[in-house]
Amino acid sequence: MIKKERGFEIAKGYEDKDIHLPIRKTKYAAGYDVEAAEDVVIPPFQFGGRPTLIPTGLKAYCKTDEFYMLVNRSSGPKKGLVMANSIGIIDADYYENETNDGHFYFQYYNFLDKEIIVKKKDVIGQVIFQKFLTVDDDHAEGIRKGGFGTTDQK
Repeated sequence: MIKKERGFEIAKGYEDKDIHLPIRKTKYAAGYDVEAAEDVVIPPFQFGGRPTLIPTGLKAYCKTDEFYMLVNRSSGPKKGLVMANSIGIIDADYYENETNDGHFYFQYYNFLDKEIIVKKKDVIGQVIFQKFLTVDDDHAEGIRKGGFGTTDQK
């Protein structure tokens, strides 16, 4: 039996949607290229407006002392796309959470003066897996109950 350490799976609800698992395109690339799971229109930026969520149809798993980052492609800003939170940090316990199965999205603003149309299978960003460290007196005991911003702080 092979022990799963880190990787990608298709999120619930996307099993029959022709979703491609992310790959690295070159031998020394740090990031796994992620495609859009469906067509999305990103309107031009307006102050007070919300970022546009682009579904990936994916979830990812990693060891408990790891996380993964969602990062923009280097060509993103040239095309007018800037991630709303610069990078996304997703913890190991997001995987298969009860709210959304761990389905991760990219959040973008469009800084052009016209709509940007993202087509299904366009590469929209990258995932990079990383280890993290904790401090000597760390006693975190919270348990994730759902998706974005739902860690139980008890």
